[in-house]
Parts: sequence; C-alpha cells; structure tokens
Amino acid sequence: MNHRTNLTHSAVVVAAEGQISCDLDGQAAILNLNSGTYYGLDEVGATVWRMLKNPRRVGEICDALIESYEVDAARCARDLIGLLGELEDQGLIKVIDAAAG
Repeated sequence: MNHRTNLTHSAVVVAAEGQISCDLDGQAAILNLNSGTYYGLDEVGATVWRMLKNPRRVGEICDALIESYEVDAARCARDLIGLLGELEDQGLIKVIDAAAG
C-alpha cells in the first residue's frame, strides 16, 4: 500500500468532493464521479463512511468502532488505517491534517 499521506491515529480525515454515495441495506455504494468507478463497503465500512461526512480524527473513528463492534483496539486501528488508506488512494477521502491532535 502506497498511501499519499501518513495516516495516523491523530490524523483528521473527511470524505472528498467528487463522489456520491448511498446506503444499501446497511452497506454503502460510492461512485467516484471523477473516475466513474463504483466502490462497495460492508456494514463496518459503511459505518466508517457515514462518519466521514464531517472531518474526524482517525482515533475518534476507531473509538466509535470499538464501542459498536467486538474488536480489540490494535486490530481496529490496523484495519481502519488500511481502509482509510484504500479510500484515500481511490480519491474518496482526503486527509485534512496528518499531524492534528
């Protein structure tokens, strides 16, 4: 994975402009209007996506996921950073402040 920025627990992320999304029975479908590519997210990914409508710290998202799902903090952080990195690579999110916090 070659992410353009250093996603850390204190980074602030938000959904990028140039995409539209909809809820599909708890999952999410996202259309990148720039590339014309659709992306699908499972229930947990859709939960993260909904949180990205407003700027949020990665750690804040991770804390919310730990409260909602049975997952340990280390795995949550690792999986969340991976998902956010993929979304960033596809131009679906942007990192507002990589050194926030």
